[in-house]
Amino acid sequence: MGNYKRLYIEGSCYFFTVVTKNRENILTTPKSIEILRKSFSSIKRDRPFIINAIVVLPDHLHCIWTLPKDDSDFSNRWKIIKGNYTRSINRIAGRNNARSVWQPRFWEHRIRDENDYLNHVNYIHFNPVKHQYVENPADWLFSSFHAFVKEGYYEIGWGNSISNEVMKMNFE
Repeated sequence: MGNYKRLYIEGSCYFFTVVTKNRENILTTPKSIEILRKSFSSIKRDRPFIINAIVVLPDHLHCIWTLPKDDSDFSNRWKIIKGNYTRSINRIAGRNNARSVWQPRFWEHRIRDENDYLNHVNYIHFNPVKHQYVENPADWLFSSFHAFVKEGYYEIGWGNSISNEVMKMNFE
């Protein structure tokens, strides 16, 4: 892992997995969701990007971002998001120390083509079912699934039967 090199390509689309420290179940409380939204909104004002799809589970999140055509710096965006979230959570918990709530790294995958994009979007939206939090993606509140339904990409019952390709994907 010491020789791991990230692939930075301006204007690219990336899939990310970000995990809490020790897989602590902290992300889906109402306050945590609010803080996470604020952390994303703050960085997006200063360093814009598009969140194409997202799911937040108790101990991790997955999302797809598209970066501006002249920008490839997703690492510093994650550093700021994670830092803002950590400071806010620690302040609420009355902790003055800089106790991180995240694993030090994150996992990224550069989206290669439309098929790769669609598979990762499906993976994101099916993830709460995979982890047995709900029986149908429509039942999970912390996901972009409902926006995709509203835009006509999915029917509300999508996820009752998933392709083998999506079921075999594992980005945990």
